[in-house]
Amino acid sequence: MSYFANIKELPPDPLFGLKARYNADSRPNKVDLGIGAYRDNNGKPWILPAVRQAEKKLQESPNYDHEYLGITGYAPFVQNAAKVILGADSPALANGNVVSQQTLSGTGALHVAGVFLYRNLTSGPGSKRLYLSKPTWANHHQIFTDIGFQVDSYPYWKEDKTLDFDGFVDTIKTAPRGSIFVLHACAHNPTGLDPTKEQWQVLLTAIFDNGHVPLFDSAYQGFASGSLDQDAYSIRYAVANQRAEPIVICQSFAKNAGMYGERVGCVHVISKDTKITKAIATQLNKIVRSEVSSAPAYGSKVVATILTDPQLYEQWKQDLVTMSSRIHSMRVKLRDSLKALGTPGNWDHIVNQVGMFSFTGLSAEQVARLEKNHAVYLVSSGRASIAGLNDGNVERVAQAIDEVVRHVKTKL
Repeated sequence: MSYFANIKELPPDPLFGLKARYNADSRPNKVDLGIGAYRDNNGKPWILPAVRQAEKKLQESPNYDHEYLGITGYAPFVQNAAKVILGADSPALANGNVVSQQTLSGTGALHVAGVFLYRNLTSGPGSKRLYLSKPTWANHHQIFTDIGFQVDSYPYWKEDKTLDFDGFVDTIKTAPRGSIFVLHACAHNPTGLDPTKEQWQVLLTAIFDNGHVPLFDSAYQGFASGSLDQDAYSIRYAVANQRAEPIVICQSFAKNAGMYGERVGCVHVISKDTKITKAIATQLNKIVRSEVSSAPAYGSKVVATILTDPQLYEQWKQDLVTMSSRIHSMRVKLRDSLKALGTPGNWDHIVNQVGMFSFTGLSAEQVARLEKNHAVYLVSSGRASIAGLNDGNVERVAQAIDEVVRHVKTKL
C-alpha cells in the first residue's frame, strides 16, 4: 500500500504550461505573448543599462561578497526600496511607522504579508476574508487560499472594457468590516486598466470608512507611466490619509529592474501605532526565518547599488522610460494594424490600457486558434503581454488576430 495513496496529480500551472508549449513549438515565426517579461525590439531579453553598470560597480567593490544576509534583508536595499515606493520625504518613514522586510520578489512578499495578516490581524468579522479584483493575477488565488483566507472578489472589468467602479465601491461598503482588499497599485494585471486619481481617492476613502485593510501589490511601478512617482500615487495617497488601519505594500523589482530570476522584493507594513513596530518586525522575521532563513543577496545588492548611486538612479529612470515607451508604441501599432485590416470590433482599449499587459477581449476559443494556427501564444483569458511584440512581428500578430476574430465569432 502506498503511503501516498490519496495524493492527486494537479494540472500544470497555466502560465508555465503555456511557456512549455511555446518552447516545444518548432515553428520559426512563433510569438510569445504569455509570460510577462520585457523584451527589446528584437524580441530578446534586455538587461537594463543601469543594472549592467551596477553589477560592474558591485563586483569591483573590495567589500563584495556572497555572505548570508540578516533575516530582515540587505539594509541599503530595504531602506531605499521603501523610499522608492513611499517617497524619500514620506512622513511615515520619518515618523518610524514603516516596518520593511526583504522577500522573494513580489510573490514572496504577498505570501509573507498574507501569513502575517492571517496570524495577527484582529480587525473585526472580516479579518479572515480577503477580496481580489475580478479578474486578477491567477497566482493571487492560490497564495491566499493556501494560507487559509476566505477569498472573495470585487467587480473590476466590465464587458465594455471599462472599470466597474460602482460595483467596486459597493463591494467595499458591503464587505464585513475589517476585510482585506488586495489592490493593484498600477498597471493592473491582467487588464491594464487603472482607476483615475479621483477614483482612487473615492475607493481608498471607502476602504478606510469601512475599517478595511488595503494590501497593495506593486509589481509594475514605473511601467504604467514611466514615472516612479506617478505610478505610486495610489499608495502614497493611502499612506497620507491612513487612519487606524494598517497598510501593507508588496513590492517587486522583477519587472521595473529586469531582475526576474533574482527574486528581489520587499513587504512594508505601515502602522499608525509606533509602539508595535518592533513586534511587527519580529513577526515578519519569524515567517522569513522559518521559510527561507534569509533572502537572496545578489539581486538586492544590485538594486541597492542603483538606488544609492545618483547617476545610476537617473539611468534607471531613463531605462523605465525606454521600456514603458516601447510598450506603448507597440500598443499603438497593434491597434492601428487591426484598424487597417478592418478587424471586427473596437480595439482602442489596447491603447487606453497601461503597463505590460492588455486584456484583449479575445475568447478562450480564439486564443486556442491563435496558438494552433498561427503560433501566437497568450493565456486563455485573452491577456497578452505587449512586451512580446516588436516591429518584426506586430503586423503578423494583428493579421492572426484578424483571422481568428473573423473565424470564431464573439462579442468584442
